[in-house]
Amino acid sequence: MKLYYHHLSGHSHRVRLLLSLLGVEYEPIEVDLAAGAHKSPEYLKLNRFGQVPVLVDGSDVIADSNAILVYLAKKLGKTDWLPEAPVQAAAVQRWLSIAAGEIAYGPAAARLITVFGARYNAEEVIGRAHAILKLIDAELEGNAFLALDRPTIADVALYGYIARAPEGNVDLSAYRNVNAWLQRIEALPGFFPFVRTPAGLTANQ
Repeated sequence: MKLYYHHLSGHSHRVRLLLSLLGVEYEPIEVDLAAGAHKSPEYLKLNRFGQVPVLVDGSDVIADSNAILVYLAKKLGKTDWLPEAPVQAAAVQRWLSIAAGEIAYGPAAARLITVFGARYNAEEVIGRAHAILKLIDAELEGNAFLALDRPTIADVALYGYIARAPEGNVDLSAYRNVNAWLQRIEALPGFFPFVRTPAGLTANQ
């Protein structure tokens, strides 16, 4: 397997995290976003949207981070990470939708401002971040993980951008359950850390 990624991309990290948790060997290929490599004709053949990550597994080319998580769990028969039972599978899918929605437009967007210079309204996206974090903190009350009583690709999909939310000036100190959940993810065998940047609230740490 080959994974086209960028080290500061939370979408890329969620795939690298799952690959590491599953102990899967792969060839990492960093895409130089600053140089526009993701918009080159060669890369656009892999993903016409010009986004990272992209997984190449033989003749199969899978774009979109959440789609890659599903592909890996299915391909490798990891029903503990993505159950077959309808209710459990739906519980996981619910969080994948949140990862692509509220997380992307909240903590991920806030981090894009400080790390990549994106032109979003900081007050608006930070507000969105806190709104979803309050809901997640409530969901985690009495629960160790998001979808089930064990880690799934739902947890993998949300981890990175929540863990690095302070880089986007989103303070996590008020979210006791979220912080405990982050620690549980980081304690999993095979955990792969997401690189830290000195941005936002982490600038002076």
